[in-house]
Formats: sequence, C-alpha cells, structure tokens
Amino acid sequence: MADDDERVTASGSEPEERAIEAALRPKNLHDFVGQQRVRGQLSLVLEAARIRERTADHVLLSGPPGLGKTTLAMIIAGEMNAPLRISSGPAIQHAGDLAAILSSLTEGEVLFLDEIHRMSRPAEEMLYMAMEDFRVDIVVGKGAGATAIPLALPPFTLVGATTRAGLLPGPLRDRFGFTGHLEFYSTDELELVLRRSAMLMDMRVSSAAFAEIASRSRGTPRISNRLLRRVRDWALVHGTEQIDARAASAALDMYEVDARGLDRLDRSVLHALCTKFGGGPVGLSTLAIAVGEETETVETVAEPFLVREGLLGRTPRGRIAMPAAWEHLGLAMPADAIFAGLPSSGDPD
Repeated sequence: MADDDERVTASGSEPEERAIEAALRPKNLHDFVGQQRVRGQLSLVLEAARIRERTADHVLLSGPPGLGKTTLAMIIAGEMNAPLRISSGPAIQHAGDLAAILSSLTEGEVLFLDEIHRMSRPAEEMLYMAMEDFRVDIVVGKGAGATAIPLALPPFTLVGATTRAGLLPGPLRDRFGFTGHLEFYSTDELELVLRRSAMLMDMRVSSAAFAEIASRSRGTPRISNRLLRRVRDWALVHGTEQIDARAASAALDMYEVDARGLDRLDRSVLHALCTKFGGGPVGLSTLAIAVGEETETVETVAEPFLVREGLLGRTPRGRIAMPAAWEHLGLAMPADAIFAGLPSSGDPD
C-alpha cells in the first residue's frame, strides 16, 4: 500500500507534519480562508449561542480530507471560549470508551470526534441519548442482575467530522443542530492560504510562485501547505532567498508533482490504463495489480482526484481513460477507445 510519507499530495499527515500544520492553523473564523457559506452559517450559530449564554448546537462537518474540519472544531472551541477534547470514531469501539469520555466532560466543553462514521454501533446508540438529553445509562452487572444507572452530563457541544457522510445513520445525523459540507478550494482561495502560511514561515514568495503551487494543490489547503514547505526546503538547499515561479516549478517537479497536481501514483494509474489496456474498460483489481498497488490504495487515494479532474471514468464494465488523460500523458488516443457517455454505477468489481 502506498505510504503517505512518499506522497506530498497525500491528504493524510504524520505526527511531525501535524505539528507544523497546527502552527499554521487559523485561530478564529475571521482568519479562516474559504468555505464562505459554511463559515457564515457557523458564525451565526456561535453568535446566537453566545447571546443566549448557552452551549452551541452540535455540529457535523463533512467533506474530503484536508479541507479544514479539524481546524473548524478548534475554532468553535476558541470562539466559545471552551476547552476542546479530541478523539476519533476508530478509537471508540465500545460503549464504555464513550462513557468514559462523556463522564469526564466539563460544562460547555467541545468534544471533537473525527471520522465519526467509524464509531461502533453500541457507542453510537449511547451517543444518541447523550446528544439529546445530556445523560447516559451506565450498565452495572451482567445478565438478569444487570442494572442501568442514569448518569447526568453537563451541557456540551459535539463536533463530528466525517469524510463519508452517507455512512452516518439517520438518527445520528438528525441530532446535529448544524451540518456543514466543506467543498474543495479554488486556486484563488488556495493562494490566500499560501500567502498567510508564507508570512507565518517568513518566506519570500512571488505572486506567480503562489499561483504555481496553488494550481498543483488538488483544491486542498493541507496539500498546498505541504507543497509550500517542500518548496521552502528546495529553496533553502539551493540558496534561493526569493522564490519565483521557476523555483516553485523546479521544486515541485523534483517531488514528481506535475502541473495538474498529479503525482507518481496518479500517473502510473493513467499510464497503465492507456498503454496496457488501451484506455479500458478494465476492472479495479486488475488495474491495481498493473501498477503494483493495493486495490484500496488505487480506489481511495488516486481514483477520486482522477475522476474529479475528468481523467478517469467509472463504468459498469470497469475503469476507462477519458480524452483528457491521453492528452495529459501526451499519448495518441486510439480510434476505438471508449471514453464517454457511459453511466457510473459504482465499483464493477
């Protein structure tokens, strides 16, 4: 499986990367760039809660990785002047795990649950009552002698984040007072993110260089900041004080991030699809074997961006290369290639 450390365009992050990203995070809604609709709605929710002198409604944030869900959770806690508790769905596999967290919350505290859709079903059902009535039932004993002891909880705000909102059960989704979906950023918005980050890192970067980096960032602030740091490293080693478009391009080319933001894995998938399978259709597992990666890696890491860019298509018969893929790779498209007009129906494998 592909290692995120080897992909500067990966939306995940390792501990060292997270520490650097934390330093670049905006601390309030005013400094948060992009997501204007969600930001405006969330500002209204928080301001109303402050006027009423009550905890804010529970908030659900959905969208692809790297768009600012964790940052917004931290901002919510900061705007409400409340402590923040951070956990994740995969870490809560038993109702007891959730009960331990909830019972230790203080009044007004913000509880952030990342990847909330991966929480276990028993914990999920306990969360229903906690969100609605601010209480949980602690079961003591087993079998016929088991007793449920009600435990009152102080009012708190739950902020849930998910990359797959469709996997959340309806009863859980309906208990959130506010739901915001984060969209990919435009190039102009990413340039604003980069300018702020460059200022915080005391970097001298030209406007053309910002545009070059933003255009290769896949619409994701986390990736743009990561690419900026790689450009900074390149400039440091090469003794470049003022980073221009040529320096930014040279640095990103060295890290194999091309002009459209595709990296080695992305290009390998497209190249195999076009040269080994004539543009498809080809099954996902066969395509993964051809590029030497796990099926899950191709499907979850490379494919979403390639589909969004119009380079790859999903059809009932398999994956196909779109005309833009042939053009991007500089290959001549066969006259009999299948590339358009076929409906998507999920995974043909």
